[in-house]
Amino acid sequence: MTIADLRKIGKRLREEIPPLVWKFHRSAPVGTGASGDKTYPIDKRAEEIIFEEIEKLKEPVTLISEEYGFKDIRGGGTKALIDPIDGSKNALSGLPLFSTSIAVVEGDTIEHTIIGYVINLINGDEYWAVKGGGSFFNGLPIKTQDDEVFYVIAYEAQTPKIDIPKILPLLSLFRRARCFGSTALDMAFLSQGAISVFVTPTPSRSFDFGAGYLLIKEAGGVVTDLKGKELDKIQVGLEKASPLLASANEGLHKKALEVLRGIWLLT
Repeated sequence: MTIADLRKIGKRLREEIPPLVWKFHRSAPVGTGASGDKTYPIDKRAEEIIFEEIEKLKEPVTLISEEYGFKDIRGGGTKALIDPIDGSKNALSGLPLFSTSIAVVEGDTIEHTIIGYVINLINGDEYWAVKGGGSFFNGLPIKTQDDEVFYVIAYEAQTPKIDIPKILPLLSLFRRARCFGSTALDMAFLSQGAISVFVTPTPSRSFDFGAGYLLIKEAGGVVTDLKGKELDKIQVGLEKASPLLASANEGLHKKALEVLRGIWLLT
């Protein structure tokens, strides 16, 4: 599976999914996905498109998707971590900010991610990374922010009244704070230098951050949990794995960790 293959999938998603946003506006869930979250019609259709296109490749692949779970194609092989619609609540509400995230993994842990691909399904922007080959935005090489100024922080808060107090002292240090509602796009924006730090105290699954993890690492950034522990050994799968702290560089990451450690000492 190559970047060209993933971009072909992205092209079809870009053509077929945005017109469905208002058709499925505020639609009811059609069931519960393998990850335990509710599955909506737009999630299901995006997943169907991805599965159809990967099956056309006629390669042995093990699909790990938020909705379907595990599926072996041609006996299984290289793993594809798939979040068909990252930002489903945005899509259902008509907010134009949601994406598809696909990570290709040759092994059982995140450290074996070899390709990461994220597409903004509204404007068609594509982000991809190849292990050892760098990160790209619409085909152009990108790098993370290189200084240690707290410009913009992005965050996600699944349960705001619980999550935001945990990170508020960190948020308050930045000139601007943004909550976009799509972890894959948060991490993609960081990889291109648009934001300085991304944090989510809610445990995320490997398909949530697999592609973004490689995008940031290859662009020069750092990704750990909120205590600074590396994510490399996290098993790919459907279980909630880890909270996330991603920074543009080591200096910013060290400062962010110091703030978060101070919070824990007080609680």
